[in-house]
Amino acid sequence: MKTKLSLFFLLFSLIAAHGQTQTSLNISKERNTWQTFTYDMGNVFKSVGHSYSRPVHWKGEQWLNFAGVAAGTATLFFVDDEFNDWVDGFREDVPSGLVEFGNRYGSPENNYALTGAVYLTGLFTKNEKLRRTGVLLIASATAGGFLQQVSKRIIGRARPKSGESSDVFDPFHLQRVRNFDSFPSGHAILAFTNAYAIAKQFKSPWVKAGIYTVGLIPGFARIVDEFHWISDVAFGTVLSIFIVESIDRYLDSKYDQKYNDGEKKVSWDLNFAPGQIGVRVTF
Repeated sequence: MKTKLSLFFLLFSLIAAHGQTQTSLNISKERNTWQTFTYDMGNVFKSVGHSYSRPVHWKGEQWLNFAGVAAGTATLFFVDDEFNDWVDGFREDVPSGLVEFGNRYGSPENNYALTGAVYLTGLFTKNEKLRRTGVLLIASATAGGFLQQVSKRIIGRARPKSGESSDVFDPFHLQRVRNFDSFPSGHAILAFTNAYAIAKQFKSPWVKAGIYTVGLIPGFARIVDEFHWISDVAFGTVLSIFIVESIDRYLDSKYDQKYNDGEKKVSWDLNFAPGQIGVRVTF
């Protein structure tokens, strides 16, 4: 399984690189490789700070987006136990290889293996657009990863496998408390951050859909393994989108090579009807 995962990460990196085939290979001749590396890493840390500072600058539309996230998460919160019971009906039928893949792919060490491979490929081939993609991947994963680590300690939500219901909390701990660190899902954040950032390199909706599907597997695996509730995974997935979009906009001012030059916008539409609740995310 480890060999298959290694091959997957290599293939995924090559797919990301393939999306750059028409990009310019020019890099500023004023910087050597070390100077380029330090410039990029500086942008990683600045991007993380930028993403955390965005709420200070939010206006009406951004606050509506936040309200949409809060409303959607709250709605799922009220059905977490029922959804988990529903998954019990097919939990044992899910292929173990799929679950193992999801758990490994969403882990921090494998996440940074992928993001590092993408960045270093761009650095040593002097491909600015691929470097920029690597910076976007690393910065987004770092921002989301740190945020979820802090959130787990503050919120202290019980995991499904703890035997407690979804509304049980043991909050405010400096150290993570075993089985009370469910919200949000770190695997979902890291995996979908990668998928969403890499999918930006492609215009085909079919390619994007395929990459998104791979990015959703870790969240699904964590639900099947009873590490997370559906609201943990859904919130982590949506949070990934907002983090990547925020950092992507910031990096537009730092690199000449760009992709998706059109307007970068994420919007929410909430639809309510008798016996039905719908959430549509446009990005």
